[in-house]
Amino acid sequence: MAGGIPDLEALERTGTGKGAARQARRDGMVPGIVFGGDTDPLPINIPFNKLFKMLKAGRFKSTLFNLKVDGHDDVRVICRDVQRHVVKDLPTHVDFMRLRRTTKINLFIPVEIEGEDKCPGIRKGGVMTMVRPEVELLVTAGDIPESIVGSIEGMDIGDTLTISDIKLPAGAKPTIDRDFVIANIQAPSGLRSSESEGSDDAPEADEVPATEQAEE
Repeated sequence: MAGGIPDLEALERTGTGKGAARQARRDGMVPGIVFGGDTDPLPINIPFNKLFKMLKAGRFKSTLFNLKVDGHDDVRVICRDVQRHVVKDLPTHVDFMRLRRTTKINLFIPVEIEGEDKCPGIRKGGVMTMVRPEVELLVTAGDIPESIVGSIEGMDIGDTLTISDIKLPAGAKPTIDRDFVIANIQAPSGLRSSESEGSDDAPEADEVPATEQAEE
C-alpha cells in the first residue's frame, strides 16, 4: 500500500522544552514528537496550515502516514494524541508513534466494487448504492491492503453486499462485530415511486366493514 499512504512532511525541531515549542508556534509551526521503535524520540515541527487541513479532513488519528524528515529515513507513523488550545481549539502539539511491521492498528481501507457488468439488478436498470465506501479494519502495519474488493456479480434488485461477502486479507478483521452492509442494488427511482404510490393500503369507501359503517 506504499502508494496509498499519504506523506507527512515535517522539520526536525532544534531544541526541546516549552521555549522551543513556543518559538515554533510563533513561526507558524505545530511542535510534535515521534516516539516508539528502537530509535530515540524525534522532536519535529509541522506547518500549522498543513496540519490544520488534515485535521479538518477527519480520521487523522486512524490514518497511517509516511513521515518524511530531512536527514532521517522515512518511517510509518500513526497519530496518538493531538493537544489543543483550551479556548481556540487549535492544535498546539501532536504525538506520533513509529510502527513496527508487526504492530496491529485500526485503519480505514477503501472498498472497490467489481462485477457490475454481470449484475442482473443493474441490467434491469437498478442502481448500486455504496453504503460504506471504506471500512475500518484491524490490520498489521507490515501488511496493509491498498483496498478490499467486493463483487456484485449475480446480485438482483433488493440484494445487499455485506462485509461477510468480502474476502479480507490474512490477519485483517473489521472493528465492527456484526455483518454490516457495504453496498446494495436499489430499484430505479421511477419504479420506486410507482411502487410507493401503489402501496396505499387505505381501504376504499365501499371496502369499509359493515360494522364500521353502522358505527358511523
